[in-house]
This record gives sequence, structure tokens and C-alpha cells, in this order.
Amino acid sequence: SPPASFFIKKAANIRKGASIAGQEIVGSITRAQIEEIVEQKKDDLNAHDLDQACKIIAGTARSMGIEVKG
Repeated sequence: SPPASFFIKKAANIRKGASIAGQEIVGSITRAQIEEIVEQKKDDLNAHDLDQACKIIAGTARSMGIEVKG
């Protein structure tokens, strides 16, 4: 399956992530969108439950300069 960043960019409706992670915010996604991404990536994620998998995806989003809401 495609990398998580592909699904995150699609959910945030952006073309690319931030040039400087941590200093620039290029978009935002919600907890519900993160859960949808987890459902698509659940076989590839190394997590025991939904909450841990959501933390993995949220961390990826933050490293791309995308704000996680909710």
C-alpha cells in the first residue's frame, strides 16, 4: 500500500509537506481522518490497538508540518 504520507497529504488536501518541519504548518487533519488512514494502513502498522496506530499516523503528520485537530 502507499506510504502514510500519501494518505495524509490527500486528507489534508495539500500537494507536499512543510519545507521546515516544526516551524511551518501547511494544513490540518482531524482525528476522524487519522482513523480512516489507520484503517487503510492497519496491516502495515506495528501497533496493538487503534489508539497506538493513531499516534503513529499523527506523529507522521506533525513531522510533515500538518496540524492534528481533535
